[in-house]
Amino acid sequence: MASFINDIIIGTEIEEKHDELVEEVVRRLVENNLYVKLVKCKWKVREVGFLRVIIRPERIIMEEEKAKDVLDWLISKYVKNVQKFLGLVNYYY
Repeated sequence: MASFINDIIIGTEIEEKHDELVEEVVRRLVENNLYVKLVKCKWKVREVGFLRVIIRPERIIMEEEKAKDVLDWLISKYVKNVQKFLGLVNYYY
């Protein structure tokens, strides 16, 4: 039976520690017969998109498309629509 893990993000503040941690994660994957496709991997990037946000060393921000959705949201007088909007905004806050 095959198992899949869609995303693994490894973040550290010190590059040397990062290399050690990546080696440990890869070792544990191999020990448990789990594998990654190297062509899908990104190594030592300073920014990554994950769960509709952009993760950077200094902060996490919304993807531009999602920010545009919030700014373009139509004002509504219906409680359910206001609740949906607040749910979206609270997710990113």
